[in-house]
Amino acid sequence: MTGRVAGRSLLLAAAMVALVSPWAPDVSAHPLAPALLEIHEEPDGRLSVAWKTSLLKVPGSDLRPLLPDACEPVGQAVATESVDSVTTRWTVDCGGQPLVGARIAINDLEGAKTDVLARVQLADGRVVNRVLRASAPELVVPERESTLAVMRGYTRLGVEHILTGTDHLLFVFGLMMLVATTRSLIATITAFTLGHSITLSLAVLELARVPSGPVEVLIAFTVFLLAVELARGTDAPATLLRRYPWMMAAVFGLVHGLGFAGALREVGLPSGEIPVALFAFNVGIEIGQLAFVLVLLVVARLAGSLIERLPRWRDAVPAYVLGSLAAAWMFERAAALF
Repeated sequence: MTGRVAGRSLLLAAAMVALVSPWAPDVSAHPLAPALLEIHEEPDGRLSVAWKTSLLKVPGSDLRPLLPDACEPVGQAVATESVDSVTTRWTVDCGGQPLVGARIAINDLEGAKTDVLARVQLADGRVVNRVLRASAPELVVPERESTLAVMRGYTRLGVEHILTGTDHLLFVFGLMMLVATTRSLIATITAFTLGHSITLSLAVLELARVPSGPVEVLIAFTVFLLAVELARGTDAPATLLRRYPWMMAAVFGLVHGLGFAGALREVGLPSGEIPVALFAFNVGIEIGQLAFVLVLLVVARLAGSLIERLPRWRDAVPAYVLGSLAAAWMFERAAALF
């Protein structure tokens, strides 16, 4: 099956799902808004705590860190608010109890529908990193940090991010519809991967840092431009996007990569941990994207003959549904900037 037939069949299926799914009351494509918990163990045994959360929260949720019972606050907590997050800092005295072996948990992770990036720096200089989620809401500070556990946690986070990012997934849908052959599809998806990997790398090196608001608008705009190109049809004069889809995918991938990186950076991921975290996160994104494409190709092959029996206007439906969703995202995200 050619990439175009696969893309047309799959995107049409996606369009039907989108029309009957409850996307309308919530067209924001990224539920991921991880919080950040930083704990620094001082030489005197006290703990310096920083708790950073997004201003966007699930109503009624009670997301907060749960420190060891022996730890008592010292002085007043200080909260500072930025454009899209709030950070609260305070100090606790644990009565000389060592942090190794202590239990640190997060309250109401399931209700808050988010994850928490936990970073614990011990007095001996070791750093423990974990991704806490509803299925594993607590951390017992180990004797030694497990790099494998950090990689596994961030890889899973990347998989979840791409699979819950409707705009990214529909962009991949559109690429599958745009190209004409399987070879072209492989080249185009690879170019998209290289594009967003570049900006993730730039984020690792602190060379690219763009506010998430404009980036999210641009991501929706890339989906909209792709939908416009698809709506022109194959009989229209070939544009640059149609002749060189891999080039378009690479350029647009740069924008999507900023969105991927921003999902972690906007909540204050410590700069010292960005290389490991974003590498694993990027691996997770690629795993999720590859699984997504493979599943869609299988579904397309099974549903292709059925789709071909539909009236000719079937070819226009995916592009217009894709464009409508992208336009809704653009207006919603642009309005949020003001």
